[in-house]
Amino acid sequence: MSKKLRLKGQSLKGRLTGLSPPIVGLNWVAPVDEQDKAKRLLIFLEDRRVLFNPFDMEAWSDVTRSILDIRQRLTNDLEDIPGDSPLGQCIVAMLAACRKFLDKTRDNRSRHAGSGPRFMTCLGELRAIFGVYAAQIAYAYDLEIGGELSTIIPPDPDED
Repeated sequence: MSKKLRLKGQSLKGRLTGLSPPIVGLNWVAPVDEQDKAKRLLIFLEDRRVLFNPFDMEAWSDVTRSILDIRQRLTNDLEDIPGDSPLGQCIVAMLAACRKFLDKTRDNRSRHAGSGPRFMTCLGELRAIFGVYAAQIAYAYDLEIGGELSTIIPPDPDED
């Protein structure tokens, strides 16, 4: 059984050591509207099972459809926020991860992830990238990450 956590903004600081931008300063204060968009995006991602379900439960067609849905949401959100904001930069990076996954797996039309190691590797990479950027969003906007999404957040280097 996976351990479910509720992680909040500043508590993610230790998990983000060594990361480069989008978080670029300590004096930045998020506009309320942008913070609300960040919160709604994290809530949306908390319900995307493609980001945390066991690999053997994933089928190529379902995963692809879900990632296309995520891309659509990210694109819509990006239209309403500055691209140079921390949220905008995270969304751009998540969109790039979606494109990379779709490009790398487009020829892998297997029905189940278990029959395609390349598919599982690409899905694991996508999940890791989304975990890092979800943590950065939560940290930048002092938001909680709950549910199963917390299982893809980078581990705290100080925890045993």
